[in-house]
Amino acid sequence: MSIPDYQSLMLPVLLACAGGETRIGEVIEKLGDQLALSPEDRSQLLPSGAQTVFANRVHWAKTYLGKAGLVESTRRGYFQITARGREVVAKKPVRIDNAFLRQFEEFEKFTRGSPEKSSHDQGASEPAVEVEETPDELMRLAHKKIEASLARDLLERVRKAPPDFFERLIVSLLLSMGYGGSVTDAGHALGRSGDDGVDGVIDQDALGLDRVYIQAKRYGGGNSIGSGAIRDFFGSLDRHKATKGLFVTTSGFSPSAIETAQYLSKRIVLIDGVQLSKLMIRHNVGCRVEDTLQIKKIDEDFFE
Repeated sequence: MSIPDYQSLMLPVLLACAGGETRIGEVIEKLGDQLALSPEDRSQLLPSGAQTVFANRVHWAKTYLGKAGLVESTRRGYFQITARGREVVAKKPVRIDNAFLRQFEEFEKFTRGSPEKSSHDQGASEPAVEVEETPDELMRLAHKKIEASLARDLLERVRKAPPDFFERLIVSLLLSMGYGGSVTDAGHALGRSGDDGVDGVIDQDALGLDRVYIQAKRYGGGNSIGSGAIRDFFGSLDRHKATKGLFVTTSGFSPSAIETAQYLSKRIVLIDGVQLSKLMIRHNVGCRVEDTLQIKKIDEDFFE
């Protein structure tokens, strides 16, 4: 069973606290049992790693119920049903969601944005609630879309750049990932000598005791690298008595090329265009941070 969205959890959360003050952690465990969620579903983390997806959705369900006046916080980590919440439970609703909660004036104000905002914040409003995703999830979905667009733009720019740019790009990327020692060392190690089918070599340590040999192919989209190129690279590694190699391309690898790399006796890592752009974004190569958003929450210790 997949993890329910936060709106589907509103009624179960309200019913879970109908008996009185309840700890949110107990509600999460109780609902997980009721829904027969698998251990994998229960342990699935948000990208931040700070909270599970299920716990996050239960918290947001509680938050929205609170905005409608159906539950209220009592102390740190605890909440209880209100008189209004009991009236709702008595009517035995089949489902509680955002559309249901709009009957309450407090929730309407929440969805429109508080009328008590400062004159400096006239354009501000609360996030829309007409979707199944929580605000956290909407933010991360938007971030994924932005990164996907950036990845496509980065790859297109790399393909259109001069040939020697690809070499400099790989040097910068490997340095950012902790290889090569310094720009001078890495640039020297990755010089395009065309030596026996190897485009370059970079040291994994300052003394050059462990080296990675590199093959770099800058192709346009749709021009996949075949198994023959992988076998040729394997032969080059063998001539250099190397044990590991890195094959980087701006295009992709055919299924036979991937299979060949997996079954050869030497470790050959394949980096296609999609992976290349993702690594560039992760290590800030060819891109930079434009803005930083800080997500804040109540400091319970301050109020206690």
